[in-house]
Amino acid sequence: MTTSIMIVGVGGQGTLLTSKLLGDVLAAQGYDVKLSEVHGMSQRGGSVVTYVKYGDKVYSPIVDQGEADYILSFEILESARWISYLKVGGVLLTNSQKIWPMPVITGAMAYPEGILEKLSAMAEVQAVDALKLAKQAGSPMAVNVVLIGLLSKRMDIPEEAWLKAIEETVPPKFVELNKRAFRLGREA
Repeated sequence: MTTSIMIVGVGGQGTLLTSKLLGDVLAAQGYDVKLSEVHGMSQRGGSVVTYVKYGDKVYSPIVDQGEADYILSFEILESARWISYLKVGGVLLTNSQKIWPMPVITGAMAYPEGILEKLSAMAEVQAVDALKLAKQAGSPMAVNVVLIGLLSKRMDIPEEAWLKAIEETVPPKFVELNKRAFRLGREA
């Protein structure tokens, strides 16, 4: 049996570090882990998705529509864009932050209203203000680690394993900040 996680966001939000951290934690627990390449316009603020699959034996990291056990979303509109990939009984964990895409910035479109309510009618959704928690931890750049903390509560992996992965993955000067961000996400 495998578990599938999609990490979705906007370029520059740290989805790559998130998938690496998650992959490291899972591998350290003895799982076979496959990570996908990043898909999307990561350098231009566009939509980005990575796949993480783990279990006893994993043959491919790709997650098809209706297969994701979890979607970890860095932005509400990205949650809506990828919700069809969540399986029945899956969980959407999302940052409540709104990042306006170019058509909204230029005035060509309005940012859709009521997205969280619509998503909540389709699946189990837990939304947190990860940006606020990241700032509370010491940096708005720690949104990704706040979201990892949120996901960690739903996984049967000891907190110490997550903290060890942070120590091994994050540059030393940012370790304590990221540990604070992780704990704030875990408590959210």
